[in-house]
Amino acid sequence: MPQAMSPEEIETLARKRAGAKMGWYVHACLYVLVNVFMFALSYFGMRGRPWSIYPVLGWGLGLALHGIAVFVLGSGSGLRERLVERERERLQREQDRMK
Repeated sequence: MPQAMSPEEIETLARKRAGAKMGWYVHACLYVLVNVFMFALSYFGMRGRPWSIYPVLGWGLGLALHGIAVFVLGSGSGLRERLVERERERLQREQDRMK
């Protein structure tokens, strides 16, 4: 069962999560802006093969993984907190054995 958090811990965690979400929103905006520019360059500037699809797909995968890390693993499912708690308990047990 998770321990109760102090107001300072809640504030720290809230700021960390908000920062992670803001980072994803900035990443998404840059993705759209840069890829619109590359599409325009590909379509209007270099009338050859439509090469702009490759960066869109590669960067899109990275953006999707970033979103999963922030919104699903970061706060939505509580998975990250459970893993951190498990690791904290393991480290505490190791430290207690050393005493």
